Amino acid sequence: MDFAKASAYIESLYEKRKLSQKQYIEDTELKNFGPVVDDDVARMLQVLITMARPRKILEIGTSIGFSTVSMAKAIKHYGGTIVTIEMDAEVAKQAAKNFEREGVKEQIELRIGEARTVTSGMNEEFDLIFQDVGDKKLYGEMLEDYIRLLKPGGLLIAEDTLFPVFDFGSEYDDLPQMCESLDIFNKKIADCPQFESTLLPIGDGLTVAVKRTS
Repeated sequence: MDFAKASAYIESLYEKRKLSQKQYIEDTELKNFGPVVDDDVARMLQVLITMARPRKILEIGTSIGFSTVSMAKAIKHYGGTIVTIEMDAEVAKQAAKNFEREGVKEQIELRIGEARTVTSGMNEEFDLIFQDVGDKKLYGEMLEDYIRLLKPGGLLIAEDTLFPVFDFGSEYDDLPQMCESLDIFNKKIADCPQFESTLLPIGDGLTVAVKRTS
């Protein structure tokens, strides 16, 4: 299959959707921020949320909030909530402005801090956890926290998990370390007895895992 041709065709089908990554970035005042998810990942998040109807979502890595808004628009219909964690206070401030602009600020609680520190102090349970943090070594290091915080039957979704097989050239200085960390996470989640999982070739790789109930 010609994946580039297939991707172009798929995007052409959804180009009239109101929320798009390109327009969202154009509407954002701040221009220095971490990457956000692609449109196909945003749509997949909305599909999974519509299917699973999670009441409480935890997002690790807000950036300017494109994925947060995508999820918030899906949960708004039934009253779900999102806790999202961002380490950079300036970026978090811009994300909060974006939440208000998109009409979803009531669905979102934005917490500022290092993800591992914030989650270590959490005792609440979540129906869905979405991981897209810039520090890729945290993917594997935080897996035990995710298992603790995720309800049985809950979803763990992780972005960028196909980095180990992509050719980015010189785009990232720390690419070897990032790829090694993601490869460790991929092997951990594939072998983890608490999860049934798969890795989808959309965006930069999207891992979807369901926490087993027994």
